[in-house]
Amino acid sequence: MKALASSCIAVAAIMAAPASAVDDFERPPIEYSRATPENAVAELQEKLDSGECRLAFDRDQGYLASLLKALGVPVESQALVFSKTSLQRQRISPKRPRAVYFSDEAYVGFCQAGEVLEISVADPKLGTVFYTLDQDEAERPRFIRQTDNCLLCHGSSRTGGVPGHIIRSLFVDGAGEPILSAGSTMVDHTTPFEKRWGGWYVTGTHGSQKHAGNLAIRSGADPHEIDNSAGHNVTDLSGLANLDGYLSPHSDIVALMVLEHQGLVHNRLTQANFATRQAIDYEAMLVEALGEPEGKRLDSTIRRIASAGDDLVEALLMVDEAPLTATVTGTSGYAEWFTRQGPRDSQGRSLREFDLNRRLFRYPCSYLIYSQSFDALPEEMKQYVWKRLWSILSGEDQSVQFVHLAAADRQAIREIIRDTKPGLPAYWR
Repeated sequence: MKALASSCIAVAAIMAAPASAVDDFERPPIEYSRATPENAVAELQEKLDSGECRLAFDRDQGYLASLLKALGVPVESQALVFSKTSLQRQRISPKRPRAVYFSDEAYVGFCQAGEVLEISVADPKLGTVFYTLDQDEAERPRFIRQTDNCLLCHGSSRTGGVPGHIIRSLFVDGAGEPILSAGSTMVDHTTPFEKRWGGWYVTGTHGSQKHAGNLAIRSGADPHEIDNSAGHNVTDLSGLANLDGYLSPHSDIVALMVLEHQGLVHNRLTQANFATRQAIDYEAMLVEALGEPEGKRLDSTIRRIASAGDDLVEALLMVDEAPLTATVTGTSGYAEWFTRQGPRDSQGRSLREFDLNRRLFRYPCSYLIYSQSFDALPEEMKQYVWKRLWSILSGEDQSVQFVHLAAADRQAIREIIRDTKPGLPAYWR
């Protein structure tokens, strides 16, 4: 009886263990802040320390241009945000917006006269990892990893309880201060067009579609009653902001749309990674406490993997994407840069091809399926995701949430993945 009682107490303790979901990633098996990052910034730091690589310093922009080149981040991706909603808020205003640049895995924030560059990067094991780089010239520049300050916002319910990205649209006044009483919107590819880009500059054409970009609210005006027609189909920002000192005069609408999609998928990849590792770790403790055979798979583990896996699959396949009602065209050349990255299948098709008439991508499946973060998913999660994708793309699964995928879409995506993605399960071949 004593043994049984001890076992019951142990099980009860384990069952009670989950506390704040926000703090889960700081406990085993993730141990986010204590774990050693392995990502593009960590690799660059090693090269800087060894002298294999150097960052050039510019009097006006510091290390910005050199860092973008070292991380493979295109200048064409520049997006300008003028809401005071980030680390260096005192440096941000409608006249001097913050510039954001991004690639598939790295994001760089730059403020005029800023003390630091703000960097976040997709880490295959840790999700999003945050760094700053001092904008003072040094023999060997050093990236400083940021945890506590960044995670107050970037490790909260807004990011699904994991270290991740936040892209917001909100009304701001003439100084760039958010008008929080007017509300704000978390933005991804499911957000209606008209609710996007409040507090952001937007260059590009989009027909009759409305959005909230290029708009600073005058004192006393009701944000919801403002006519923003002057902010639509803008291709030149010179009348709105001082563009001297930036790498580009653009805040490309296509880049903004990709940024919003990418932020969501990166967060879902992290959720899938963490949920699987946490479920298996918890299962091991529970199985031991219950005296079950080692390696026994519990129904609760299967459910947790399936839940996070389904969320990831829906993000990858652009479920609930807000439709376009007119053609979208950018100004910076970002769309052309993005499309050139490939890979392409035997018919010349790529998941990086744009549609921009009805939806973002011609073939609605995220290019982040090629990312290191996807490849680093725990095997249990990868097996689940590949099986779900096959079931949907083969036409076996006709669930209502995938009705946006016509038979031709499913076939094309299936064929592109089969031609371009190494390591597929045998049934995909």
